[in-house]
Amino acid sequence: MEINPPSNQQRAIITGASSGIGKATALAFAKSGIDVALVSRSLDKLEIVAKTARELGVEAKVYAVDLAEVGNVKASITEVANDFGGINILVNNAGMGYTNLLSKTSLSDWQQVIDLNLSSVFQCILGVLPLMRSQNAGMIVNVASIAATNFFPEWGAYGVSKAGVIALTKTLAVEERSNGIRAVVISPGAVNTAIWDTDTVNADLDRTSMLTPEIVAQSILHAVSLPPQAVIEEMTLMPGGGAL
Repeated sequence: MEINPPSNQQRAIITGASSGIGKATALAFAKSGIDVALVSRSLDKLEIVAKTARELGVEAKVYAVDLAEVGNVKASITEVANDFGGINILVNNAGMGYTNLLSKTSLSDWQQVIDLNLSSVFQCILGVLPLMRSQNAGMIVNVASIAATNFFPEWGAYGVSKAGVIALTKTLAVEERSNGIRAVVISPGAVNTAIWDTDTVNADLDRTSMLTPEIVAQSILHAVSLPPQAVIEEMTLMPGGGAL
């Protein structure tokens, strides 16, 4: 599905932009003429994405922010928005995967998952809200997961963190509607990203049957390309073959 470029210039912050869904979203935005501020821990990887985005004709800047340090996230994202010259789209994509039985999940592991997947999203939002309110316009897209509402053994901590993202997004939507701010939550099924290669995930699934990051990115682009009079408040995106 081809998405028409936005009618006016838009500027977006994307977290977790060095790979996977974040990288694909950055490039999909760039192809549609949206300037991008790319956030991740790795400046080297971000710069590769930014170079491609610039070649597509948009402004792209990179920012090293460790979203796991939740106490610093709000101020860091505010600084990003100010340095980039304002933004009207925030895509909260950064997060981690985690598998373990609840009975074997340590409190420190639990807190790590909640901090990165939920609390950092909350702090990123607070980092841009004053600016979006002053503009009386803004779009916030939060990436959750079908694990928020479909319950899989060993995905408990992860599922709880993503269920929190859904509740956060829906509450934000009703609280900020009068300020011209729209909030969207997208819950993909399994996506073929590097999350499956991390030390915190132990799962043996057929990655060829998963969604691609580019498919998810197109859905995010579609959501932000709607006119201000409309919003896709919640989207579930599944592999064609169903849950893996």
